[in-house]
Amino acid sequence: MPRQQVEEPFKINQKILAREVRLVGDNVEQGVYPTDQARKMAQDQNLDLVEISPTATPPVCRVIDYSKFKYEQKKKTRELKAKQTKVVLKEIRFGPNTDEHDFAFKVKHAQEFLREGAKIKSYVHFVGRSIVFKERGEILLLKFAQALEDLAKVEQLPKLEGKRMFLYLAPKAAVVAKAAAKPAAPADAKPKAPKSAEPKAEVTEQTSETAPAPAADAAE
Repeated sequence: MPRQQVEEPFKINQKILAREVRLVGDNVEQGVYPTDQARKMAQDQNLDLVEISPTATPPVCRVIDYSKFKYEQKKKTRELKAKQTKVVLKEIRFGPNTDEHDFAFKVKHAQEFLREGAKIKSYVHFVGRSIVFKERGEILLLKFAQALEDLAKVEQLPKLEGKRMFLYLAPKAAVVAKAAAKPAAPADAKPKAPKSAEPKAEVTEQTSETAPAPAADAAE
């Protein structure tokens, strides 16, 4: 089977059908020319006539090396993708009867995650008849948000979904900027000594190109 031909994003040379075009750029005398004359000007420089603004009247063209032009466009696209910030979402789970020690421990972990630029999805999981304590779960999540108010803003207030009540937090702009400016650890850096035994926070991690889309009733 013949290989499917990829359609070019710009019209070039003989594919430009307009009677006349407006030439712009540094290597031509700018102005409006008959298309045949503009093609001839490009050929004389061993370059291509490229239509860069087809909706203008007349269409706007440049005399350039089309292969080099496409390469530069792809390079810019790759650079933009590389600059996109990956959003890390950390989950922190509570029970409706979480004690003060466990609560403080999870606040500490959430502070670390936020300083790293991560978002937080915290939730209270109701097991069995504990669903009757949903008000207690809401108070717990609001207390959690208040404990982190210096670092985080609320993206979604506590909301019950099935047997779980969710709260979404995002790091404040200043925290994100500080995390982005933090230099990477050198390759030969010595690993930190392990901390004394301490219970691990119940967290999971998700990574995406863009932030999760919480409900429309989000609040600052």
